[in-house]
Amino acid sequence: MRVGFIGLGGQGAPMARRIVESGFETTLWARRPASLEAFADTAAKIAASPEELAAASDLVCICVVSDADVREVLTGPGGVLAGLAAGGVIAVHSTVHPDTCRELASVAAEQGVSLIDAPVSGGGPAAAEQRLLVMVGGDAAVLDRVRPVFETFANPLVHLGDVGAGQVTKLLNNLLFTANLATAKSALDLGNALGVDPSRLGEVISRGSANSFGLGRIIDGDGALDRMAVHAGELLRKDVSLIASVADAQHATPGVVLTAADATLAMMNHPR
Repeated sequence: MRVGFIGLGGQGAPMARRIVESGFETTLWARRPASLEAFADTAAKIAASPEELAAASDLVCICVVSDADVREVLTGPGGVLAGLAAGGVIAVHSTVHPDTCRELASVAAEQGVSLIDAPVSGGGPAAAEQRLLVMVGGDAAVLDRVRPVFETFANPLVHLGDVGAGQVTKLLNNLLFTANLATAKSALDLGNALGVDPSRLGEVISRGSANSFGLGRIIDGDGALDRMAVHAGELLRKDVSLIASVADAQHATPGVVLTAADATLAMMNHPR
C-alpha cells in the first residue's frame, strides 16, 4: 500500500516516520519546507501539492490541526480529492468535529473514495514507540485494509462504529482529561489550605485510587496549570467547545464533567 501523509507536526511526524521506516512507499507534503527536513535521511518522497501526493497514494493520512485545515487539504484547490483515485482511502487523524468527517466522507464517496476518522491519543513519543491509541470510526472492511499501516504506530487500535464515532470518543476523552485537571488542582489547593504539603499530597494520590493522568500533569507543573495553559490551553478549549456543541445538537446533557472542564479552561485563561 502506498501512503501519503500530511501534517508533520509534533504528533504527525513520528507517525509518518514509523510508516516510512516500516517499508511502506510514502509520500509527504507540508506547507512549511522545514517540516520535511527531518525526513531527508529516509526513503520518503516529497510532493509539490496534496493533489500530487494523493495521485501517488492508496491511503492518505491527515494530521493537521483544525476542521478548516482538514477541509482545505482535502477539498481546496489542488487538494487530496483532486488527485486520489477511486478505491483510495483517507484517514483523518486530526481531532475535529464528527460532522466534518461525516460530511467529507459523503463528498469522498461521490468519487469512490472511502474516508475514516482515526484520531489519536498519546503524543509523539507513543507513536515512535508503536503504542499510540487510535480511535477509528468508519467501515470495518476499510479499516482492515489500512490496518497494517496503522499498526506501524498504533497499539491499541480500537474500532468504535460508523464515521464520526472516533471523533466523538476522542472528544469525550479530552473532555474528561480537561475536567480532571480542575478537580486535581482544587484537591491539591484544598490540601494546602488544610496544612498538607501539595507535593506530598500529590505523591500519595498518584499512588492511590484517585490517581489520574491529569493529576500527573499538575504535579509535573509544580502544582500549577501555567505550563499546561501555554502548551495545550487553546487545543483543550477547542475540544471542549466541540464536544459541547455535539451534545447540544443531540439534546444531551453533559453534566458535571463539562462544568469541571469549563472550570479548568477558566483557570488557564482559555474560557470556552
